[in-house]
Amino acid sequence: MQRIRLRYTKRGRLRFTSHRDFQRAFERALRRAEVPMAYSAGFTPHPKVSYANAAPTGTGSEAEYLEIALTEQSDPETLRAGLDACMPDGLDLTDAVEARTTDFADRLRASEWELRLEGVSTEAAHEAAAAFLAAESVEVSRQTKKGLRTFDARAAVAVLEAVPGEHDGPAGRPCAILRLVVRHLTPAVRPDDVLSGLRAAAGLAPPVPAAVTRLAQGPLDEETGTVTDPLAPDRDASAVATAPGGTAPERTGAVTA
Repeated sequence: MQRIRLRYTKRGRLRFTSHRDFQRAFERALRRAEVPMAYSAGFTPHPKVSYANAAPTGTGSEAEYLEIALTEQSDPETLRAGLDACMPDGLDLTDAVEARTTDFADRLRASEWELRLEGVSTEAAHEAAAAFLAAESVEVSRQTKKGLRTFDARAAVAVLEAVPGEHDGPAGRPCAILRLVVRHLTPAVRPDDVLSGLRAAAGLAPPVPAAVTRLAQGPLDEETGTVTDPLAPDRDASAVATAPGGTAPERTGAVTA
């Protein structure tokens, strides 16, 4: 049985699709593309698909990941292109690699987010980010299945900074952009938790909801504050396997959108 790991996006209006909506669209694409899927056993077999750390509904993403199991050997790029042609625009499959390593989900240790704050100046966003980072802890509350939960949003934040330059929103209004890198801890700290923390720590309250996009997720380089490519170990292992006597290229760069 061959396993393929895929990277996909949620763009434009399709950022509002739920994880279940994506699952339905992806399983339809598997059938249309005639992918030789492996299925679970039992009375109601399901295609063997594993999803990893899906983004919240309403947020965009350039870095979602899943893994599928196949009954026949397939070229990852050919398979990706065929599946992508069967997916709605906005739910795009952008990368594929054969799974040659274990513990893939454990490599998704952090996420990099872009927060677009319409109606907020870059200077105000910079001051609010500085106040947030200067705090020892920033307690926020969120409603969960087990009721209202209060936790520290500051501990998970590795990077929070205003992107330099002036950015215009609709009608020429200012639009600050924050770069946020969050460690995947328990409980999980989401971008909306950090926005709540900015309100609590610095009084920052954008007049309209922030537009949030995940740019990357994977291993965190604590020294540089960058999130690196979680598929790189599989790519390197594939390069070694297909080039006898060769060595895998060194990969040090961060994931880019």
